[in-house]
Amino acid sequence: MPKRSRLRLDAIDQKLLDLIQDDASQSLYALGDAVGLSPSAVQRRLSRYRNSGLVTRHAAILDTEALPGTVVACVLVALERETKRLHTGFQDRMRATPEVQQCYGLAGQWDYLVIVVANGMPHCREVIDGLFLGAPNIQRYDTLFVFDVVKAGLNVPLRTRS
Repeated sequence: MPKRSRLRLDAIDQKLLDLIQDDASQSLYALGDAVGLSPSAVQRRLSRYRNSGLVTRHAAILDTEALPGTVVACVLVALERETKRLHTGFQDRMRATPEVQQCYGLAGQWDYLVIVVANGMPHCREVIDGLFLGAPNIQRYDTLFVFDVVKAGLNVPLRTRS
């Protein structure tokens, strides 16, 4: 895994990062035209982002609504006890489960928000029960099933709106 370091981002970096967050499959020529750089200059910047750990990977994003039977659930989790070892164990279990798409540590009455995507309700229940029902150190959990995707994305805003 590349070493993570803080990069100073100029306006061109911000625009280029916005473009690849929207569609990383664009050619170096198209990206260069959009930001006013040569393809080789774009390639150097993209390499710098990867080498610094800012860009961790490129992936295709599937539309869950286009896949029949796909179930998305948000699970709020409260742990029983708070220790670094117990949090690490929980986080490792979440990372090791392919159906867990996202997991966030929270402040407040819940310790974690876990986003689960499964192929059908029986599979979703099996995953959630396996992760939380009778699992060590789980005080309680609440499952919220997603009916409609209003907005889904992982783009990180780089500039404030004017």
